[in-house]
This record gives sequence, structure tokens and C-alpha cells, in this order.
Amino acid sequence: MNFRALFKNKKKWRWLIGVLAFLTISMGLSTWYVSNKIKPFVQRELTAAIKNATNGLYNIRFNEVMINPLIGSASLTEVSLIPDTLVYKKLVAQHEAPNNLYFIKLHKLRVKRFHPFTIYFKKRLEIELLLFDRPQIMMVNKSLSFNENKPPQPDQSPYDYVKNIFKSVQVKTIDFKNASFKYVNRNGAIPETDTISNITITLKDWLIDSTSAKDKTRFYLLKDAYVYLNDYTYATPDSMYYIKANQFEFSASQKKLNIKEFSLEPRFSEKDFAKVNGYARDRYSLKLSNIDFKGINLFAYIKKRELLANEMSIADGWLSVFNDNSYPKLLKDKTGKFPHQLLQKIGIHTTINQIKLNKLNISYAEFDKQSGQRGQINFKNTSGIISNVTNQPKVKRQNPIIEANLESYLMGQGKLNVNFKFNLLAPKADFSYKGQLVNMDGRQLNYITKPLAMLLIKSCLVRRFAFDIAANEEVAKGKVTFIYNDLSIGLMKRHEGGQRLKRLGILSLLANAMIIYSDNPSDDGRLTLATIDYQRKPTNSFFNFIWRSLFQGVKHSVGLSKQKEQEIKSYITKFEDMKDDRERRRMRRELRLKQNK
Repeated sequence: MNFRALFKNKKKWRWLIGVLAFLTISMGLSTWYVSNKIKPFVQRELTAAIKNATNGLYNIRFNEVMINPLIGSASLTEVSLIPDTLVYKKLVAQHEAPNNLYFIKLHKLRVKRFHPFTIYFKKRLEIELLLFDRPQIMMVNKSLSFNENKPPQPDQSPYDYVKNIFKSVQVKTIDFKNASFKYVNRNGAIPETDTISNITITLKDWLIDSTSAKDKTRFYLLKDAYVYLNDYTYATPDSMYYIKANQFEFSASQKKLNIKEFSLEPRFSEKDFAKVNGYARDRYSLKLSNIDFKGINLFAYIKKRELLANEMSIADGWLSVFNDNSYPKLLKDKTGKFPHQLLQKIGIHTTINQIKLNKLNISYAEFDKQSGQRGQINFKNTSGIISNVTNQPKVKRQNPIIEANLESYLMGQGKLNVNFKFNLLAPKADFSYKGQLVNMDGRQLNYITKPLAMLLIKSCLVRRFAFDIAANEEVAKGKVTFIYNDLSIGLMKRHEGGQRLKRLGILSLLANAMIIYSDNPSDDGRLTLATIDYQRKPTNSFFNFIWRSLFQGVKHSVGLSKQKEQEIKSYITKFEDMKDDRERRRMRRELRLKQNK
């Protein structure tokens, strides 16, 4: 072994390690020295720059500054950006205040991969990443009339504030990770607040130079903005539902928003929902998949909290409604709660030019106290287009009609086409519904007629059920044409001491023979047309109002007039009296037989 060579190599390694240690310690000390010495400078210059850029509106505060010029990184700890309310009032008086005020607090602001040589030699500040760690952001919105028509580009170029120092300032990526965002709407008499947690916001290519302020492809000096939110849950104030959204993604440059899944989940089962409320109440359960918004106007939302979009589409989903009427009903006046009236009461100005629905399954179920059974009606594969969904006064004046053209399959079988038109300016909430149902086996309706009306449809071939109704919040008027063949029904009653329904044979025979039209048109070609004139009760909901008006036409078409309904009720009463009398006589006979023994 060559000990002399090894000894020489050891001396070289010791010298190299010593140099590296010296450099490491020197860099650490220089970083510490620069960080401590530079804090007053950063505080002074950064405060001045922010005040100049915001007309004195904002102040910035922080605890520590750490800078490592060798690797191009820096950080500020316990940062807060706070507006000066006195300056804000002054700017409002001068018509120079913005619509939004921001309050920002964060644990650490990190600046990564900036280039000191580019700063020194080229006078360009270029930063690869600006990272906000767990920021708490509060945005307070107050729409000011003098900002109504201002574009999303600044009045004065920010370049004017930096041109004496830099030729350009560019941040390629600004990340807000795990942000908490609070929105305060101060446009009403009482401020409204929305809060979202764990939101991620990414801003792309923020640039200040001699041309960026006038670049129409930029908004607020940015090329793009992305918003991502996963597993959002909101508990409704009535403690009955959770609203959930999964994978919320927004791109400002593409003007697109996608929500992978949206749901309204009841907190209680069908059995317990009415029990918790103490009265019969509709229980809604909703799940929608792949909701896409296109043509979103981000500037309108930021500036005036307006939701403006060219199109909204829903790929698929379902809506289920259940009511347990074994509990008492809460009789409330539902006037003013039609869909187009409720839209006008939404606090956010909204205009969606077109909503596309695809393959939605809609069902309504009810537990009936009298029958002791659960009835259900469903509309499968509901698709269509709803146009001009708006509550904005300007848009309503130009076009006051919301129109919906829908196609569905009643009980998964009968094809149903319906057109709704809603007048947004009519004082009595005028609307109309026109459509037809074709080619259906009427026995499919037993899933709802047996439990809820105790009526069995033994046979019926629905050829065509057409309707054309004009209505408002007081009355529905129009025509119903119901063409069918081979109608035969059975009247039902609940079996004593059980949950089963049994058929009233004699009364069913009487109804089929003397009251019900088995065919329409009849054998002699006479077609029965129904004229609708249904007066709405104040407690009728919108869909209950539609159902009852159409059912009036059904009853008239099959021959069930008000007079004949009274006759059937009279027959049922007489039949029950005869049955009771027969039962009493049987009991007397049995008693006599026992006494004679």
C-alpha cells in the first residue's frame, strides 16, 4: 500500500472539505445578514410600491424576510394586506374606488426561482413561482355606479409605477394553496356572506411592461386563471340537507366551468324526514353529473357578482321527491313560488342563454295514509333545452319569455313531449304548457293510481294524450284530448286489519258498465274533448297545479263528471251501509242460535 499517496490524497480532501465548509458557512451568514439588513428596505420599498399602485388604498405588513440570492428564493412570514377605510371613502367620493376590497392574511409568502443577474443587468424582474401558503382571503363587494362600464384593464398603466426601476415585472405562476375564501356582498340592506375552504387558485403569466395594460388578451394583467375545489360540502340553514360539489374546475381563458358531480343530500331517511319536521314535507334528493358552463363572464362576476354564461349542460343525473302524507300537512300559501318567480328572487343577477339537459331521471313518490302504501310516478331519460334563463331587468325587457322544450318517457314507456313558456314580466306569473303523450300501456300507471287513488287500471291503451293550457297563479284554462281504447278500472279499498288493498267487485262492474267510457272516440265515432277551467287553491304548489288541471281533463274524457263522482260516492256509501247491515243481521242470527241451544 502506498501510504505516502494516501496521505497526500487525505490532505487534498481535507483542504476541499474545508473550502466547502467555509463557503457554506459564508453563504449562510451572508443570507442571514442580507435577510436582516434588507428587511427595512423591503418594508419601505414594498409598502411604497403597493401604496403607489393602489392610490394609497392598501398597506402590507410582515414579520420576517428571508432571501437567498444564490438560488433565487425569498420568503415573507405572517403577511397581511389590509385596505385603509379612510382612503377608500375618499376614493369613493372621487369616483376612483374599486368595487371590491380585499383583506388577505397568510402564514408565509414564498418567492421561488427569481434571477438576480436578470434583475441587475437587464432590469427585468422575472419570478417563476409566487406561492401563498394557507391564505385567508376576504373579498367585500359593493357595486359602484361609476364603475359600470369600466373594462378589466387598469385606467393607468402599472408600468408607470415601476418603469424607473424595471423594464418589466413578470410572475409566471401565482399559486394560492389551501386557501380560505370569504365573499361578503354589501349590495343589499343586510350583508350576505359565503365561505369556501381548501380552494386552490392558480394565476398564470402576470406581466407589467409597456404594453401589457392595453393587451386585450389579458385581464387584470393575467393571461389565465384556474380555480380548483374538491369535496365541497355546505350544510343548509334548516339542518335538513347537505349540498355537495366534487371536482369544481374553472378556466378563465377558456371561459369554462366543470363540476364533475353536484348533489343535494337529505340528512334523514324517507321514514324519518317528516318525523323530524313534524309535518308532511317534500323530501328532495338530487345528483347531477358533469355540469359544464361555457362562455362564463368572469369579469361580470368579479365586478358585480353577476352569473353570465352562454350555455350550461348536464350530462346525466336524477331527482327524487318523496312525501309522507301520513303526517299532517302544513298548509302554507304557495302563491309567488312558481319556478320563474323564484328565479327572480335569487340574490345573484343571472343570465344563462341555454341549458341543455340529457338523460335525467325524475321521480315523485308519496306514502298514502288511507291506503297505507307508497305510490310512485317517474319520468325516464328526460332531455331538452331551456332558453333565456334570466332575472336581469335589461334582458327581461328585451325577451321576457323563458322557454323549455323537453322530451321524456312516462314510467319508462310512453313518450312525452312538452313545451313550457314562462312570462317574466306578467304580474300574475303567466305561463303555458303544451304537449302530448303517445303509445302507452295505461296499466303502468297502477304504480301511482292504486296506492294514491285506490284505483286499479285493469286495461287501457293510451293512443294520444294532448294538452294545451294557458295559466297564471289563479287559474288554468285550455283543452285536453285523450284518445284511448279498452279502458277498464277496478275500485279498491284497504283490507280491514291489513296493508293489502282489495277490489270492490260490484261497484267496479257498475263503474265500468254505467259511468266509464271504455273508448274515446266511442264506437259510433263520438270524440269527447275536455275543456279545462281549474281554479288554483293558494296552497297548491306549481307541479300540483299542473297535475290537477290535467287530471280534470282526464276525468272528463273518461266520463267521470262531478255528478258521476257524486253518484259513485253515493253507491259506495250505500254498499258499505248494506254490508254493515248484513253483518249486524248475521251477528243477531248467531246470537239467537246460541240462546236456543
